[in-house]
Amino acid sequence: MKLKSVDVKPIGYIISQLTDLKDCPLQESENAPEAYLELQPQYTEGIKNIKVGDKIIILTWFHLADRETLKCPKRYMIGSEEFGVFSTRSPDRPNPIGLHTVTIIEKLNKQKIKIFPMEALDGTPVIDIKPV
Repeated sequence: MKLKSVDVKPIGYIISQLTDLKDCPLQESENAPEAYLELQPQYTEGIKNIKVGDKIIILTWFHLADRETLKCPKRYMIGSEEFGVFSTRSPDRPNPIGLHTVTIIEKLNKQKIKIFPMEALDGTPVIDIKPV
């Protein structure tokens, strides 16, 4: 049986100094700042064993992305031929899922952790967290 849709709900949100797309680094390795991940209260038990210094993978939903994009130029190749979006790291894509490898800098409380580096905008929904 093939699913016609998938229901994904945010488990939390990114709190960041990045508030405008033009200010976002394209990758976390390009001077992305520290940020916070704040979980919704019903998911706090999910991070109880995460410790300062741990590396985690955060999956986000790029809520401002163009979900109709199927072709785009590759990075640093503006003006060249367009490539299929699935061969690029463009945030504009049919299912705009972001993948971020970060380090836990501080656990502020059961609901909020400080992470680094994070290139997502303030208010970006978090859809999952996994260990590296």
